[in-house]
Amino acid sequence: MNTKRCLCILCCIVTLIPEISFAKSQDETSQELTTLYRAARKVISDNQAHINKPEIGDKGLSGEAVGAMALKNYTKTMGNKLSLASLTAAEKAMMAAVKEVMDENQDLINAKGVGFKGFLPAIFARHVANRFNSKMSGKMKIKLTAPKKYVRNRANRPDKWEHNIIETMFKKDDYQKGKAFSEQSTFKGTPAYRFILPEYYGQSCLKCHGEPKGERDITGGKKEGGVLGELGGAISLIIFE
Repeated sequence: MNTKRCLCILCCIVTLIPEISFAKSQDETSQELTTLYRAARKVISDNQAHINKPEIGDKGLSGEAVGAMALKNYTKTMGNKLSLASLTAAEKAMMAAVKEVMDENQDLINAKGVGFKGFLPAIFARHVANRFNSKMSGKMKIKLTAPKKYVRNRANRPDKWEHNIIETMFKKDDYQKGKAFSEQSTFKGTPAYRFILPEYYGQSCLKCHGEPKGERDITGGKKEGGVLGELGGAISLIIFE
């Protein structure tokens, strides 16, 4: 092999190394996406009382504003900053889904003279998931799920894989709280990378899901009797092979 050819091959290798080094693993991608999804939902949770104020019109919660707040929440959780310019294709799809859902619900959110709007964190998250899944069709799929006894919307019921992880791992007393689980598995017979992140009842969750069990909450649904810190749900992400 002559010197010129060796140098050419070496240059090709050097050019490829940065792309290989900076490629994100499926686990990193999953952790970032589910954290970003949760960060956006937290904006709605933090602003729930504000959204339901009948005396205020414009709540300042445009798609752009909520997206910016979601990125700030993400930074607080992960410690590293995400900028719009550095987002992956999947993260861009998530941010676009958040913006679209918020912009499409401005009339509802900003309606004066109306108290409870029905625009809850779980409703927001479901709409964002549906929009994200449509954008990433055939590549990724995200959803909120929960232990079967806590699922209100049948569309959120855990599948067999999710149910098994929730019941045999997340519910164990010695399981590390907040730790995600992932593995190569299948989804409806198709090879897929599965990632699931446990979620626990916070104080704001208990207004609708806490005690006393059976009492009607603000939505008209029955409270599940959940307690602070209890496993109340999970975010499930599928990356298709």
